[in-house]
Amino acid sequence: MNYDLLKSINGLAGDGTTFLDKFMIATTNGALLVFAVILACMWLFGNTYTKKSALYAGIAGVLAIVINVIIAHFYFEARPFVTHADINLLVPHDADASFPSDHTAGALGIAFGLLLRHRKWGTLAVLFGLLTGFSRIYVGNHYPGDVLGGIVVGFIAASIIVSIRFIMEPITSFFVNIWYKIPFIPKKD
Repeated sequence: MNYDLLKSINGLAGDGTTFLDKFMIATTNGALLVFAVILACMWLFGNTYTKKSALYAGIAGVLAIVINVIIAHFYFEARPFVTHADINLLVPHDADASFPSDHTAGALGIAFGLLLRHRKWGTLAVLFGLLTGFSRIYVGNHYPGDVLGGIVVGFIAASIIVSIRFIMEPITSFFVNIWYKIPFIPKKD
């Protein structure tokens, strides 16, 4: 079933020249940059709560990747383009562990971290995170199960960070206070 669904999605891919191919390639290659820009904008232009949310979301994204690395030490699944010759590979990738998807886990760790604190920004971020996961299947880098695993890992990471935010509060307050001590930076509460 995992392979059949992969073939249905990846079968939509062409040779990389159609609009949809280019859009999916741009999404898969630029997703983490988009999330970095979102977090940077929240930090630069947001109030104290928003700045802390950006920190929590960024930490959740990093935690999701750490969880993925741990999983990869215990379970290895070859990437679809390694196992199957009929994959339309639009984005070259190393033949490392496929499960769970790092891109999806990191993106959705950030996105769920935002969603748990900001409904509006978080909803948009989750939608883009899901698109990121879909693009990973489309370009031939992951099975659907890898993406689903990444979604679960991202949610777990965000839930952990949001649930321990009171422990992390002194650290986030420290960074926000340092930011506000920079000359000419207006304080927003």
